Amino acid sequence: MNAFLKGTFVLASAAFLGELVEFLVNMILARELGKEGMGIYMSVLPIIFLIATVASLEFPISIAKFIAEHDRKEHRHMMKHATRFALFMTVIFFCLTAVVVFSFPVLSHYHPMLNRIVLIFIPIVAFSAILRGYFTGKNRMTTIAVSNFIRKAVQLTLLFLLFRTFSFESAELSMLAAVGALVGTEAVILIYFFFSYFTSLNVITKSHRPTLQPKEIRHKLLAVSLPTTGLRLFNALANAIQPFLIKKALVLSGMSISVATQHFGILMGVAATIGFFPAFFAHSILVALIPAVSEAQIKQDSAKLQELLQQCMKMTFTYGIPSVVVMYVFAHPLTNLFFHSTEAVYYLQNLWPFFLFHYFSIPLQAYLIGLGLVKDGLYHTIWAHIISFGMIYLLGSQQEIGMHGIIMGLNAGAVLLMLLHYVTVCRAIGVTLILWRTKKT
Repeated sequence: MNAFLKGTFVLASAAFLGELVEFLVNMILARELGKEGMGIYMSVLPIIFLIATVASLEFPISIAKFIAEHDRKEHRHMMKHATRFALFMTVIFFCLTAVVVFSFPVLSHYHPMLNRIVLIFIPIVAFSAILRGYFTGKNRMTTIAVSNFIRKAVQLTLLFLLFRTFSFESAELSMLAAVGALVGTEAVILIYFFFSYFTSLNVITKSHRPTLQPKEIRHKLLAVSLPTTGLRLFNALANAIQPFLIKKALVLSGMSISVATQHFGILMGVAATIGFFPAFFAHSILVALIPAVSEAQIKQDSAKLQELLQQCMKMTFTYGIPSVVVMYVFAHPLTNLFFHSTEAVYYLQNLWPFFLFHYFSIPLQAYLIGLGLVKDGLYHTIWAHIISFGMIYLLGSQQEIGMHGIIMGLNAGAVLLMLLHYVTVCRAIGVTLILWRTKKT
């Protein structure tokens, strides 16, 4: 078994266990927060992920790509300068975020402690990103897999202890506790990464005289980080806007804001939680695929690139199709694990294209990053969201359509994104869209 497949299955095995724990996490949140509280939590979460995206500057991807493309003799030198650069960027972003959250009413509708928790989150995410990128580039997939499982397990433990120990009087306080548990979990992951990194320092070459200057290292990192951050930033911005867009459309269709928030909570807190459960395999492929594609691309190994594409598409077909079939057939008992809701059953069954094409888009995005086509991925994402958001607003705001139109918009965006990614990858590596054979010139 090659390194890519081995890394993928190691990550997938740990991620599967982690997703089972995540399922329990969302069940606890659904029961403790209720429909409206879940809607509030799901509305705040994208804002936190947006801040995390900017704070990390996508170092996990740029460092992983650098490590995979360069001799290990350069790794110690690179990590030193990457850490210094990350510290500099973290201080700047921390100050800017502090000004924004305390000067503008970004999170003023929620508990005042939320601002402070978000600020604490910034340095934790930044340094965790550097170490995650190092282990990914070194193909230390076991370390990444363990960290992913620890994240879910610690979050579950913290939520269980918080909600069993304290009685929160409002949905706002319950939501704050849930966000606090999320940040605490990331702190535990950072500690784990530090211990793992320092125990591996003895295998990083010390006596080598570096050939790359600090300026060149920063340039190489930013050449990947900036466009990838742009891509992730756009996704995070879109995800932050999406809750308000959906609720606005539903209000225009005739719902009250409270009912619209409940429907959004059911859509994202229940249907999306179940639908994205199998995506752990897609994210495992993504992590293993970036260094594999980067290494094959730098060696100009077209046969290896074609083989990697075939493998990731076949693996996605293998788990994706059965997953959406199971979700469609067993939608009722699956949604009842959270709370009884006929709407959740309907949403889960009718969002199967959204979930299935999402499974394919994730590894294809990793492929684009490995090929150095991040800008193409960004353009694809922009177009897909323009179409999706346009349909959500135009169709979802119609009284006779409502949530049906929102589901249609979500499905259309996912299908378009996957097709754009797939066509671009096939053209870039010279294969046909169906048979994946090299084109004859």
